[in-house]
Amino acid sequence: MKNSIPLICLLIMMGVSKAQNRKIIDTIYANEQKTVSMFFPNPIRQGITGSSNYAFSYNRDKEQYFGLLQATPGEESNLLVVTRDGEVYSYLLRYSQKLEKLNYFIEAAESIGNERTGSAILPEVEIKSPSNEIALDNAKIKEYSKLCSQFLRNPHPFDQIKFKDGVSIRMTKSIYYMNNVYILFEISNDSQIDFEINGLSLYKVNGNNKRKASYQELLISPNYVYNRPSVVHKDRTVQFVSVFPKFTLGPRARLMVKLDELNGNRDVIVKWK
Repeated sequence: MKNSIPLICLLIMMGVSKAQNRKIIDTIYANEQKTVSMFFPNPIRQGITGSSNYAFSYNRDKEQYFGLLQATPGEESNLLVVTRDGEVYSYLLRYSQKLEKLNYFIEAAESIGNERTGSAILPEVEIKSPSNEIALDNAKIKEYSKLCSQFLRNPHPFDQIKFKDGVSIRMTKSIYYMNNVYILFEISNDSQIDFEINGLSLYKVNGNNKRKASYQELLISPNYVYNRPSVVHKDRTVQFVSVFPKFTLGPRARLMVKLDELNGNRDVIVKWK
């Protein structure tokens, strides 16, 4: 009996230690009417959702500390984020018409592990595998690059053009192939000042912005961007292709493009029917 006491103590200590290391994955709620902001302790390197009805956007050209989340009605999914230091963060995602929280400030302790050293905390719940890989494999990159280069070589009619302070942007109609949508963009800088691109975002817009209750902007995050420069020099025109997950537009929906300038205010917004 005396010999069994140390064994019992050891089992209790192991149970307590295991309970302390368990972590319940937090759930983040989002919808299509508001943008949920997530601020991480280190700049975001990669972020991906497990379902197409959730969109997590972040600056892919210049690492920043925050990402934006939106959602359309559908089943729950998950979000996986990797920061510059290799820390991995995982969250469950659910759609909700009513949002009690719009800003999340993530602490370093919420990391589930590091991509180099492995898992530090074992999640208690099973997470659905994301539909896209954290990093595109070489075969997928080659496929995207080949198709994008073909689109650039073959001329396509552009839709309407929008100017602001000498900067203009045009885009082709959506080109559907397999499960992706390819769009060719053209940016012209006729001014005498170089245009530094901070970001280019594509949105699906529903309703009329004069009627705020029915107006919705849903961000569409690209799977791959080909040949997009960081600067459009003065008196130059550039073309590049963005590959988006397949989407459709309803009878009242339009596409909207926002071109943001870094360290400037020559932002261009265009809506296409």
